[in-house]
Amino acid sequence: MTKDTLLQQAVLAELNWEPRVTASHIGVSADNGVVTLTGHVENFAERRAAEAAVGRVSGVKAVVEKIEVRIPFAMRRTDDRIAAAVLERLAWDVVVPQDRVKVKVENGGITLAGDVDWNFQSEAAEDACRRMQGVVSVLNQIAIKPQLSASNVHEKIMIALHRSWYAPMKIKVTADGGKVRLTGSVRTWH
Repeated sequence: MTKDTLLQQAVLAELNWEPRVTASHIGVSADNGVVTLTGHVENFAERRAAEAAVGRVSGVKAVVEKIEVRIPFAMRRTDDRIAAAVLERLAWDVVVPQDRVKVKVENGGITLAGDVDWNFQSEAAEDACRRMQGVVSVLNQIAIKPQLSASNVHEKIMIALHRSWYAPMKIKVTADGGKVRLTGSVRTWH
């Protein structure tokens, strides 16, 4: 068997293992570590779960995701209902800063814009949308406007790496002005 065939089988096995995914509706091909997913799912959360499952497979270098979200008729929602539900969900989320995230909905696709102080706030806003009925995609364009001082950010990142499970000697941190760059290698995509 070729490496690509083994990788394809490993990805299919992982998709079958993932309970949030109906693997029988997803096609998989592999070419030099690039895995392409095709087929269809019933909701955006399932599409994201399939993507995450592929990311857990050793040997996957890149994912080309061509999975179509086909929402069953009974689960379809109008764009105005989706927008209202997103705004309400964000208003109830204690992590997402109030009135800083703007929402646009078009044909079931949600686009988030605005700015927040931390990446986890942006991720929380996106996560709030992923499992909603009627959603076919989520595009997160929220900008991160941190309130950090660049003077000691290098030192703080290195301290954080030393207390984590990463091998800090394999990751190099450089800070130049307001930009921080992490380079090196890690064992898994996650």
